[in-house]
Amino acid sequence: MGKNKLKKFAEMETFHNVFQCGARETLEGNPVVAMRGKWHEEYFHNDNPIVLELGCGRGEYTVGLAARYPDKNYIGIDIKGARMWAGAKQAELAGMKNVAFLRTNIEMLTHFFAPNEVAEIWITFPDPQMKKATKRLTSTYFMQRYAELLQENGLIHLKTDSPFLYTYTQAMVKENKYPLLVDTADLYDKSQESGVGNRESDIEEAKALQTHYEHQWLDRGLTIKYLRWQLPANPLLIEPEIDIEKDSYRSYGRNYVSPTNN
Repeated sequence: MGKNKLKKFAEMETFHNVFQCGARETLEGNPVVAMRGKWHEEYFHNDNPIVLELGCGRGEYTVGLAARYPDKNYIGIDIKGARMWAGAKQAELAGMKNVAFLRTNIEMLTHFFAPNEVAEIWITFPDPQMKKATKRLTSTYFMQRYAELLQENGLIHLKTDSPFLYTYTQAMVKENKYPLLVDTADLYDKSQESGVGNRESDIEEAKALQTHYEHQWLDRGLTIKYLRWQLPANPLLIEPEIDIEKDSYRSYGRNYVSPTNN
């Protein structure tokens, strides 16, 4: 590990808004485990809804949403601590009280959040994981885990550049009969009339902020897709049987590849 990363990890240890429990760290005795069911009382000191951003990266979306919607509490979650440092430091310096960061594996969420503790989940530009469904953050494998901590009919948001992940998630939601609230294949196309819940008021929150990577996809001519659905307390967990065309650009490294070069 480089000196810069080590420095960031050391600095994060001093941030009051960062909690850590990586894959190599034990759950037993870890302070973040003790937060389970107590985030409102012990950290946020209010009863406002808790919203998670999964795979938060540098934390810019988490911090941006928290600044825009002070009546909600936001927790950015990622295993990459060196990236998370940027958002955590920004929030720390700004004295933001409705932001926290948790460095951990997303598979471990139920160790840190109690049933009904979370109101919403944002999944922003994840790797579509085209080879293995159980690694996709919108798969039924993860729906089962989200249901263990979300309030009944809690909200899940997906913003993605990936046609593959968008199509897969549409099919997953439909197969399991989850209430679909918003479905748009091009978030920024004002002329688009197809889809579900495409009124400006329905998609305002999804359009409020653009991450660094979102700007990159838009600059490359890619459309941003957005889905929002409710997850029942005891959801069906049926994986859709559907053949989906793979994306024409690499998911690993997120580098664009012209279809003519495939």
